[in-house]
Amino acid sequence: MPLCPECETALDIDDDEVDEGDVILCDECGTEYEIVGTDPIELAKVEEDYDEEDDEPVDEEEE
Repeated sequence: MPLCPECETALDIDDDEVDEGDVILCDECGTEYEIVGTDPIELAKVEEDYDEEDDEPVDEEEE
């Protein structure tokens, strides 16, 4: 069973029930992780500051 990299709590993840791209939440600290590998399970922290709208160019005439 993998551990949360932030708080080292065991994450309740069933290897057979997760796929790459799934997002899981640590019940203890609330950190979100994306499953980036399934054999063995590999996690990547989901960045909270990411917002798809921030990547769109702003037309100065509209402001």
